[in-house]
Amino acid sequence: MQVEITVNGQQRSDDVEPRLLLVHYLREVCGLRAANVGCDTTSCGACTVLMKGPGEVGGGTSVKSCTVLTVQAAGQQVTTAEGLAANGELHPVQAAFRQEHGLQCGFCTPGMVMAAVGLLVENPHPTEAEVREGLEGNFCRCTGYHNIVRAVLAAADGAAASGTAGGERAEVSA
Repeated sequence: MQVEITVNGQQRSDDVEPRLLLVHYLREVCGLRAANVGCDTTSCGACTVLMKGPGEVGGGTSVKSCTVLTVQAAGQQVTTAEGLAANGELHPVQAAFRQEHGLQCGFCTPGMVMAAVGLLVENPHPTEAEVREGLEGNFCRCTGYHNIVRAVLAAADGAAASGTAGGERAEVSA
């Protein structure tokens, strides 16, 4: 089946099997490695990406790509962690994760960053409790979450200081 999807700002047209999961499309067809395969059951969030439909305003909605078929993403804009940086500069959420040591082994980090971007687009000024609730579906087995929560709050604070909603760049999802 032929699908047209915009991935990280690049329009793509690919022939895929109707049952191909979006995470496998991103990794195997597009050659992108940020969306990790952790569980295939939406339990871990390592595969989280942003998806935005035609005419949808904002950066998109965070989705777990292990339970979205590639054909369901046809006509959509998909952003992975690789697509967040612009002009060699980290996205504010990526920079905050780095600054606040919000990662350890790094396996969950791309999904956690994408979930955080999605959360901040929906709620640019979350409380600590709202950040914890917003990241609830993303598991980290290494950090204990404290630095991750600090990173999301720091990104929100930085965004408030710079006037960008939720750390969102002018064009988060390309």
